[in-house]
Amino acid sequence: MADIEDIAEFNRQGWNAKAEGGDRWSIPVNAETIAAARRGEWEVVLTPSRPVPREWFGDIAGKDLLGLASGGGQQCPIFAAAGANVTSFDASDGQLARDTEVATREGLTIRTVRGLMHDLSVFADDSFDIIFHPCSNCFAPEILPVWRECARVLRPGGVLLSGFTNPLRYLFDEASVEAGQPLARHKIPYSDFDLPEEERNAILAEDPVVVFAHTLQDQIGGQLAAGFMLTDMFEDDFEERDAIGQLIDCYIATRAELRPR
Repeated sequence: MADIEDIAEFNRQGWNAKAEGGDRWSIPVNAETIAAARRGEWEVVLTPSRPVPREWFGDIAGKDLLGLASGGGQQCPIFAAAGANVTSFDASDGQLARDTEVATREGLTIRTVRGLMHDLSVFADDSFDIIFHPCSNCFAPEILPVWRECARVLRPGGVLLSGFTNPLRYLFDEASVEAGQPLARHKIPYSDFDLPEEERNAILAEDPVVVFAHTLQDQIGGQLAAGFMLTDMFEDDFEERDAIGQLIDCYIATRAELRPR
């Protein structure tokens, strides 16, 4: 792993492999889900399990919505079926292909763009009303540029909906978590690159993406510094909780509005 120079390219290939292998976040929604969304009956997640409150969105019909690192054929097709003008932006060709698959199957319009979440230069200022950014910035070495780019491409008053991992989840040695006796070992911020090479390679053999844990100061304070006002939040975890999830919800969702410039 020491010879990997381009983290983004490594993670792109990793997510392509995960999409091809049927990862849980790469399984397209079915026709019944799309039909329900067309009737106005829909829900999506920013975090593992808990649906995002519908009032966080408002009426999305006719709104310009960016799915940021949100490929996989799950959320973006639902938004399109509910009437939004949807752009799906993701680093993974495989994840974008899932959105295209559902769009083709269901007669939806979804613009797909491949790129990195910290560089939205393909989009002009004030391009979107809503950004939907589920748990994915754990695959980016830095997230402050992500929030700045979100602020740039959102229109004033626009809404940023984000999901991310509480960094305390990464304090613990993974083997000890699997054994049911979590042992604090790592510092935050965390990176898989901090691990000994043999251990890192073993982890990547199981899940082929490099992971980073960012501080809450960067996750939440970074949004505020970029010009957002936090309006709501909740915590969540997987339904099948591991030894840490049995003690505390390890995932956070935030709703923020862009303040007038």
